[in-house]
Amino acid sequence: MDKNRVKGAAKEASGSIKEVAGKLIGNDRLRAEGAAEKVEGKIQTKFGKAKDAVKNALR
Repeated sequence: MDKNRVKGAAKEASGSIKEVAGKLIGNDRLRAEGAAEKVEGKIQTKFGKAKDAVKNALR
C-alpha cells in the first residue's frame, strides 16, 4: 500500500471533522477549510491507488 493512500485517508478524515465542527459552531471558514482538506485527501488517495496499480502492473 502506497503511503499516499494512508496520508490521503488521514487528510480526508481530518477534513471531515473540520467541516462538521465548522457547521456545528457556525464557522464558515473552518467548514470551507475542512471541505478543501477533504478534497485534497481524496486526490492524494487516488494518486496512491494509481501508483499501486502501476507497481502491480509492472510485476
